[in-house]
Amino acid sequence: MSDLLTGHVERGTLFVVAAPSGAGKSSLVNAVLAQEPDISLSISFTSRAPRPTERHAQHYHFVSQDEFRAMIAADDFFEHALVHGDYKGTARQSVEPFLAAGRDVLLEIDWQGARQVRHKVPDCVTIFILPPSREELERRLRGRALDSEDTILRRLADSREEIAHAPEFDFLVINDSFDRALRDLCAIVRAQRLRRQVQVTRHAGLLEALLA
Repeated sequence: MSDLLTGHVERGTLFVVAAPSGAGKSSLVNAVLAQEPDISLSISFTSRAPRPTERHAQHYHFVSQDEFRAMIAADDFFEHALVHGDYKGTARQSVEPFLAAGRDVLLEIDWQGARQVRHKVPDCVTIFILPPSREELERRLRGRALDSEDTILRRLADSREEIAHAPEFDFLVINDSFDRALRDLCAIVRAQRLRRQVQVTRHAGLLEALLA
């Protein structure tokens, strides 16, 4: 058998998407999932209160700070961070079994969580979504009509530190045009699936037959 076909264990790809609040990350992620149904979205846990349009176990798993800290103590999290004063994290059970079964997984997290994930899964694919300008970022935050003035100002202030970590990511996508940003994200996913290592694993039987 060719060396190409040995030593590979089928494993899914972990895609990590981060962005400052208001950059359009959630809308883009939902659109990617609609176009790429073979990706599983990991639903994060958070200690913040749900917004009026959010539903438990659909947008987040909403828990108290005490419950979240208990999960940290039990080592239940794949990654976790304190974001805008609230805890957010990804449970191990929502990532590791899927990857081991060869399923691609998408994480919608912040830069702190992305840094933790890179240490645990060095071959993950990390993507940072940028707004086209600070003015547009503020316009989007205000246009959502979800947060108080103090919260909006805090998110704008925090966005500077978040954007400062953008160069740590594999890909940068500017969400100036939603449709173009969506095409870019889907292109990243599809390109990763066409990489030699991924293709060799997923099509080992075909390659073996062709080389027989």
